[in-house]
Amino acid sequence: MATTIVIIGRANVGKSTLFNRLTGTRTALVADQPGVTRDIQYGTGTFGGRGFTFIDTGGMLDPAEVDRDISGFVSGQALRAAREADAAFWLVDGRDGLTATDETLVRTLRRECRHLFLLVNKCDGLDVAGACAEFHALGAGEPLPISARQGSGIHELMEAVCRDVPDNDDEIVEQIPEGLRISFIGRPNAGKSTLINRILGEQRVLTHATPGTTRDSIALPFTRNDRRFVLVDTAGIRRRSRITDTIEKFSVVKTLESIRYAQLVIVVMDAHEEIAEQDLNLVGMATAAGKPLIIAVNKWDGLEAEHKQWIKAQVDRRLKFADYALVQYISALHGTGVGELFRAIEHIGRMLERQVKAARLTEIVRDAAAVHAPPLVHGRRIKLRFAHIGGTNPLRVVIHGNQTEHVPESYRRYLSGVIRKRLKLTGTPVLIEFRSGENPYQGKRNVLTRRQLEKRRRIRGR
Repeated sequence: MATTIVIIGRANVGKSTLFNRLTGTRTALVADQPGVTRDIQYGTGTFGGRGFTFIDTGGMLDPAEVDRDISGFVSGQALRAAREADAAFWLVDGRDGLTATDETLVRTLRRECRHLFLLVNKCDGLDVAGACAEFHALGAGEPLPISARQGSGIHELMEAVCRDVPDNDDEIVEQIPEGLRISFIGRPNAGKSTLINRILGEQRVLTHATPGTTRDSIALPFTRNDRRFVLVDTAGIRRRSRITDTIEKFSVVKTLESIRYAQLVIVVMDAHEEIAEQDLNLVGMATAAGKPLIIAVNKWDGLEAEHKQWIKAQVDRRLKFADYALVQYISALHGTGVGELFRAIEHIGRMLERQVKAARLTEIVRDAAAVHAPPLVHGRRIKLRFAHIGGTNPLRVVIHGNQTEHVPESYRRYLSGVIRKRLKLTGTPVLIEFRSGENPYQGKRNVLTRRQLEKRRRIRGR
């Protein structure tokens, strides 16, 4: 097991910058603004052949204030991470100097942390000795000067960690475990984080009634029934015209990236509100990317029967363009329908790994063409000869034939629907790719024999 190190401190002292430096990534959202990080973020790194798991946290408050608003929840979450980690990097700001919050936090951190390293950040361009001098008063050990942005002092810091913190395991830590990568997307306050916490069975991501609580895309490894998953919580996406905050713009970019790298997308909608254009846009993004799709209509408990029928009618009418998507009606807060949702996730995961023989696909395509033949092109019938798998996750079927470049989009959708129905695929799209056989005589001139040339001259002579 890798050594776990949590990065803690007040807001805007450079925790996420240090996290990105240690993990060699740009995973954590960074901006010159307090309170950007809210949820816990996990990353991995190595030093001297030893593996580490680094945990980025939100800004901490005075422990007496941890129950106040979102900031209090963030601070409490950071403190819980500090208790469980093997060591803690406590960042203070060398430019701001010692603050009253630092003096209050030290009493809690010295008691809760197994190994506490006091890091004086933003020391680039400063008199190092002068910047660190006043932090000796905290009694948290020798202050270590670093610059998370420039990378100075990081090597010396990790040498101190390897010297003072026992190694849990000699093996190098692996990256985030492989598994079915599931992205949860939706509008703000739809219940994405609550749903993830319900699936995990614990409070792993921050939830609050305030819309926009989640700002970063958080990847959470998870194992169930000996199968591995990676659940990705994302920031809620509003209409572009309503996005004015720079941090929110970066959050949207992270969410769009999570769709790109997902193997399964779950769009979470609020049953208390009608299906908005933004919901349709999010579903459209997932279908355009060819991703398996589940639409989770959340907050289903307590609704009147008439309202439920109205929502179902809207789903049937407005989401016809995503006809392959699986619709689940759930309550993330109370757990209603979440078990069925996860069984659907497991089923789709098995479908993505399914291998289909070329003979079976060719049979399905020929049967579909027999029921509804391809259209004529310049008086000639398009012929579909055979089919095979061209890729998985999602399923890509390559169909060979002649004149396939003229197959209309409507017929492509027809074949996709037939294949999906015959293979009993749920929530999984089938992408069709056509290939035409090359004409062996294309570009070659027909060389006439002497007899043919004489016949041509006779005909022209008439």
